[in-house]
Amino acid sequence: MRFATWEAEGRVQAGVVEAAGLHALPDGRSILDLVRAGLPAALEAGAAALDRPAVPLESVRLLPPLTPPTVRDFVAFEEHVEGMVLPSGETVPPEWYQAPTFYFTNPYALIGAHDDVAVPPGSQRFDFELEVAVVVGRDGASLTPETAREHVFGYTIFNDWSARDLQFREMAVKLGPAKGKDSATTLGPWLVTADELEPYRDADGFLALDMRVSVNGEQLGQDLLSNMGWPFEELISYASRGTEVRAGDVLGSGTCGNGGCLAELWGRHGAAAPPPLRPGDVVEMTVEGLGTIRNRVVEGLDLPPVAPARPRSRARMRAS
Repeated sequence: MRFATWEAEGRVQAGVVEAAGLHALPDGRSILDLVRAGLPAALEAGAAALDRPAVPLESVRLLPPLTPPTVRDFVAFEEHVEGMVLPSGETVPPEWYQAPTFYFTNPYALIGAHDDVAVPPGSQRFDFELEVAVVVGRDGASLTPETAREHVFGYTIFNDWSARDLQFREMAVKLGPAKGKDSATTLGPWLVTADELEPYRDADGFLALDMRVSVNGEQLGQDLLSNMGWPFEELISYASRGTEVRAGDVLGSGTCGNGGCLAELWGRHGAAAPPPLRPGDVVEMTVEGLGTIRNRVVEGLDLPPVAPARPRSRARMRAS
């Protein structure tokens, strides 16, 4: 089943997506409410919504399917890491193979499947990232990968918009990414329940979904989700290691390889080609079984430059 959240005539609703359009839940619940109720209860509520009149999809603005309490983004594709480190002459760091690395990103910066996305203030190297996200369906702590599969509610497309110049500056301080990543993340177009994607699972337990991205109609990247270094169950298990994950948490796969972002192509070509995203560019991503998101880049805010640090003081005591 596919669950969506949308806005029409100033009213936000949640419900089920099918061929005829959108069917609102009868009781005003959100998709996060459904996720927290558990997959069986959510499917039952979705089936009841199908008895209600359909709203044409083209008549609404799709919002992110849910409002997650946290958003983690992993870096689970070896080919992406390889392309990113090529300009420095390095290879994939051995630490990448030891455990699935992630960072926390901004849950307040989520945008819908067809919303405009603004260039972050001060950035000249704006980029996209083609990813898939898993949505956790049950609370849990220190989960095994086997148990983690029971905690999967569903999947959605995840575009981690990235200001590469800001990102690389702040990561040189051995921290981050932060402002290079927190301006916008597209989530959508809807949340597809896990049972719908089981036919795509390969013999190794990965979801073999075709992933494609184009800019202004020109395809720049294509990969299979099954090229991840770890399946989603391993990512959930690692995220919960020594702590907990909760229903509604979103975990991104990280950028796929073979052109899943511009920075990887820059690393392989040795130059900024294709060029960074500019206002007016349209980025479209399609993932098999999950749908299509399409966002237009627009001008961002023109803010004053950030003040540099003051020269450090060596004083150890207050002046008397």
